Amino acid sequence: MKTKPLCHAIVLAALGASCFGAAAADAPATTDQVVLPQVDRRDVRVPRFPTNDFEIGAFAGSYSTQNFGSSPVVGLRLGYHISEDFFVEGALAQTKVSDATFRQVLPGGIFPGTTEKLSYYNLSVGYNVLPGEVFVGSKNAKPMAFYLIGGVGSTSFNRQRQSTFNLGAGLRVYLNDRFALQLDVRDHMFSLDLLGKRQSTQNPELTAGITTSF
Repeated sequence: MKTKPLCHAIVLAALGASCFGAAAADAPATTDQVVLPQVDRRDVRVPRFPTNDFEIGAFAGSYSTQNFGSSPVVGLRLGYHISEDFFVEGALAQTKVSDATFRQVLPGGIFPGTTEKLSYYNLSVGYNVLPGEVFVGSKNAKPMAFYLIGGVGSTSFNRQRQSTFNLGAGLRVYLNDRFALQLDVRDHMFSLDLLGKRQSTQNPELTAGITTSF
């Protein structure tokens, strides 16, 4: 019969297809990668940028001594910025106080001379409350910070040295990366023994100065 050769051909074709499918399944999958990156590692020295956390400056203004009036004051300050919000500051200043008002009432006045030196130093902690910008003209803006500050120190006046508390506020305007203008209003509080009577005194101070960062 002629059907046998046809059956044999069909069986052989099926076996061949199954063998080809098995070989294709066993073949490993390949992924084409056009570029194989080869990056050589190298040591990089990171540059050290200045932090400018320290600042030093000078200031001048008016110091109002209770019962004696106002007089010019000059001083130095050194500060360190702990963070963007907090900073510490040390200050040293002096002024000359006149007893001219008392000499109109008391013969010889209170001081041995017509003036007496008053000097103080303190260590204060400040907090930047309102950092922002201040415009100088219509197009030029400068960084600024309004801060509150307070601390303790010592005042030497009329041959007496008294513990002093200071409390106030200030405004710092940065002219560039290194220099800044600083305006301060402080109240220096200490007790003083005059004419045999000790009393607490309030001594407000208004100063302006310039600082440089390093």
